[in-house]
Amino acid sequence: MAHRAPTTLAQATLPEANRALLLATLAFAACFSVWTLYAVMGITLQQQLSLSATEYGILLAAPILSGAVLRLPFGMLADRISSRRIWIYQMLIIIPALLMLPLVSSYAGYLFLGLWFGLSGVSFTLGVRYVSSWFASSRQGRALGLFGVGNAGVAITFVLVPLTIHHLGWQWVGPLYAAGMLMITTLFAVFSPAEPAQAYPETPSLSLRQLASDARIWRFSLYYYFVFGSFLALLLWLPQYYMQAYAMSAPHAMAFTLFFVATSSMVRALGGWFADRYGGRAVNWSVFWVCIICLFFLSYPPTTLIIHGMEKNVQLEIGLNVWWFTLLIFVIGVAQGFGRASVYKVIHDYYPHHMGSTGGFVAAIGALGGCTLPIVFGLAQDALGIITGCFMILYGVLAMCMITMFFANQAAQYQQKLAQARRDNFLLDDDIPFEHEDPPCK
Repeated sequence: MAHRAPTTLAQATLPEANRALLLATLAFAACFSVWTLYAVMGITLQQQLSLSATEYGILLAAPILSGAVLRLPFGMLADRISSRRIWIYQMLIIIPALLMLPLVSSYAGYLFLGLWFGLSGVSFTLGVRYVSSWFASSRQGRALGLFGVGNAGVAITFVLVPLTIHHLGWQWVGPLYAAGMLMITTLFAVFSPAEPAQAYPETPSLSLRQLASDARIWRFSLYYYFVFGSFLALLLWLPQYYMQAYAMSAPHAMAFTLFFVATSSMVRALGGWFADRYGGRAVNWSVFWVCIICLFFLSYPPTTLIIHGMEKNVQLEIGLNVWWFTLLIFVIGVAQGFGRASVYKVIHDYYPHHMGSTGGFVAAIGALGGCTLPIVFGLAQDALGIITGCFMILYGVLAMCMITMFFANQAAQYQQKLAQARRDNFLLDDDIPFEHEDPPCK
């Protein structure tokens, strides 16, 4: 379609913005509940199919993988044509997969359907492109933060799937979800407003080569890999962790995981407000410090320490009980909710006209965390036999993020000081031998 000249994209919030935001959030919540369907189904499937920890991790990763890989091409497409129209088609496409769910009984079949369910994961990229075109730059953090509350759609899965299995039977999960998705698709198609005229300005669309060669985009992707990728990985992994580490029943493990997911999702709107007020970079840095302190304690495995005394041995037990563990996980979840909102606020500050392509690239790398981390968690548990290995891995990922962000901030501050010195004439020709200036007039 022909691109239009930019007018109020970063200047004013448009009249139908709130209706667009509300319907986009509802649609995203529905899609996210399908994308994370295996977070609840996986425990039952692991028992039915006698899966190892690695096989279980691969099963959880299947929908996340396809959703992550497809976010980039869908995001680039959304910069060219209507993201709303693409979103409607995407929701319709996943309905047949839900209807086929009762017909599958093999591990390979569940993997195939998981990859199909992954199409629902691109809804975030489409929604970001759709929502960001309605709001002024000064309100992007809050708008995208409110839209991100749709992550709480996983709570639908944690509540609805067990109730459906208990009252109707396993075979009704897929058809019930298909009916719900059809209803949400119809609601969104009928009542959501079409994108404003300035949603597609006459700015060159970023190519894959341009995206991949931009170091700043890779930094944002790394940050999102932790704040979103590890969030996805934890919501998939925590039910099993609670059952193994604290001998919980499946319903209790689901309830504790639901608490983590719901609180982390709901605070995302507050994180967007903080990013608008204090800056996305400051929020990100604070989030990382909070998380790395919590992960330090979570990474330490349960330990029995025996001290050989003169007359008897003294035995010390070192470990976190379920309540301290849940508190630390809660703090991490809240911090990640803030971080997910602030990353996209920063992205909009730099790439306001390319939220589809840049947002899709960052979202794809972030979602790959939800794909790769459960597999790595399973490999670590099978190979090392240490149940807290998952938190050791997250600690390493976060340390890499913090190191990268530190040096990026240092480089940015240096460039700002250099530019200020040039403006104030503090740097002369002899100070900058690689630049040439005309000799002064006589």
